[in-house]
Amino acid sequence: MEPTGCPVVDFNGFATTPPLAHFEDIDRLRALHPRFRSTFGPGFVVFTDADSIRETLQRADLFSSRAVTVLDPNPAYLWIPEMLDAPEHTKWRQLLAPHFSPSAAQGMEDKVRRRCIELIEPLVGRTSIDFLHDFAFRYPTTIFMDLFGMPLTDLDMVMEWEHDILHRGDQDPDRSIAGAAMMNVMQYFAELMAQRTRDPQDDLLTKSLSWTIDGQPIPQDQMLAFCLLMFMAGLDTVSIQLSYSWHHLATHPEHQQRLVNDPTVIPNAVEEFLRAFAFVAPGRTATQDIEFRGVQFAAGDMVHLPLCGATRDPAHVDSPTQVDFDRDVNNHIAFGLGPHRCLGSHLARRELRIALEEWHLRIPSYRLDPNVELTEHGGMCGLDALSLIVPG
Repeated sequence: MEPTGCPVVDFNGFATTPPLAHFEDIDRLRALHPRFRSTFGPGFVVFTDADSIRETLQRADLFSSRAVTVLDPNPAYLWIPEMLDAPEHTKWRQLLAPHFSPSAAQGMEDKVRRRCIELIEPLVGRTSIDFLHDFAFRYPTTIFMDLFGMPLTDLDMVMEWEHDILHRGDQDPDRSIAGAAMMNVMQYFAELMAQRTRDPQDDLLTKSLSWTIDGQPIPQDQMLAFCLLMFMAGLDTVSIQLSYSWHHLATHPEHQQRLVNDPTVIPNAVEEFLRAFAFVAPGRTATQDIEFRGVQFAAGDMVHLPLCGATRDPAHVDSPTQVDFDRDVNNHIAFGLGPHRCLGSHLARRELRIALEEWHLRIPSYRLDPNVELTEHGGMCGLDALSLIVPG
């Protein structure tokens, strides 16, 4: 059934574009079409306004999370717990919640800060820094690897798999590259799980091997699906947010200087960067034939939900395209909303805050390298490069 109640728009949110173009495209489209249908790929509905996005995320009875990427409406894989609906999703969240609670994140403060400093110190005194590869990719990735007991010698291999799964965009239209990388990741974790069974360690992977659901051990295929999701969420999201935050600071020296002069503003800056550059764009699948927000869906139709459509909606946010560290109210949904709100938000916020604190203590001034072309990939948006010049 063709969804009605919305126009058809030539929309490809997965292409490579200049930096920030994906956010600007959603801003432009929201003003024209808060709801529309894209014919790109398999075709899907796109919501660009805050009210529609917020309600969809909270209506798990009407929109399933079984497929979360609109380019892949019938996935052969399962990311646990992201691609589960209740009640299975609820059971997994209850297992995971204690390990990602505010107190658990607080307990990691010292380790996160040490890792951050270890990565920044070798960059001090350099006049040119490849921000993504020298810092943004390595910082949250190594924290995740520590959490799961993964040897840091595997870092480069791990980052290559992550890129293939999440950032090929229109270079991987049939998702074959992503599929191969996911198989590699699950094989890696199968071997690591076998090692932890023989030789338990003090890490989350070892702890997870003792979990049960409904009194029964969790089957290995489900454990591997859980490890795959943790792999992607733990490696990528903070890296992307760091890249957008530093891109803004490198192009807005007045904001850069303010963080140096007044570090107490950093927690507000973290929230404002999250709001202004909310890069996640989950998909949901209609569970039934329904009219929703004026759009007629058939069961199985997919809807694309760029969270920046909500966080930058002028109907809810004053001057939404402006980064304002003094914004009084910042009820953004950069971490999502509803039952699938990001479980790792407390740790992510801590990583972002510590990075801003420790970097600006040691490297207080920097700007973009004008000789390095910057591009942005779509889907879950992210910068492909970010080269900084540091005054000598």
